[in-house]
Amino acid sequence: MGFEVIVEIEPPPAAELDTVREQIAVLRRVADAFLVPDSHLGRATVSSVAVAHEVGYLGGRAIACLNARDRNVLGLRRDLLTAAAYGVRELLFVYGDAPTVGDRSALTVREMLRQIHQHPPPGPTLSIAVAADVRRPLPDWKRPADALYVQVGAAAEAIERWRAEHAIDHPIHAGVELAIAQVEELRASGAVDGVHLVPARRYREVAVELALRGLASSP
Repeated sequence: MGFEVIVEIEPPPAAELDTVREQIAVLRRVADAFLVPDSHLGRATVSSVAVAHEVGYLGGRAIACLNARDRNVLGLRRDLLTAAAYGVRELLFVYGDAPTVGDRSALTVREMLRQIHQHPPPGPTLSIAVAADVRRPLPDWKRPADALYVQVGAAAEAIERWRAEHAIDHPIHAGVELAIAQVEELRASGAVDGVHLVPARRYREVAVELALRGLASSP
């Protein structure tokens, strides 16, 4: 697999999917995959698993975020079954932003990883990614994950050094926020296996830049 460009899309805060479909239509030719946040910024949106299913229906590859903030163990197992039923095979486990309403669950990303390894849903094996911080050693409990996402703005040299120091062979995707030049730098460095772009409402401009510079590996 070559260098991947994973583009985050915005799930709607209302009961409609037209905005999601437009984002997919604009970005599909330049994105290798779509990352779907899970009620990001602590506000309620349409389920990340449901949106990921819509991505797949429209011919794209989806990675659905599941945050620990809004779930207990039963809720996690429910959502894993839902993902399996919908054919969503790639998930990113995250801690989650502070909620705007209600309380944070006691569930942690560490427990989420433990649960999926002890109680995997039926069907094909899921691919599970977690977030990592290149400023700190990689905890042993994160090593069973299938991929790592590192923070927005991490320099290629810092990621490469961190990867070598910890003998990390997981695929690594670096977070990038509308910095196309940084995408080119990261691809040239070989420090990461791809990038995670956060275009927000500027997805049209990002699609144009990616196409002009030939940065996505998909046609």
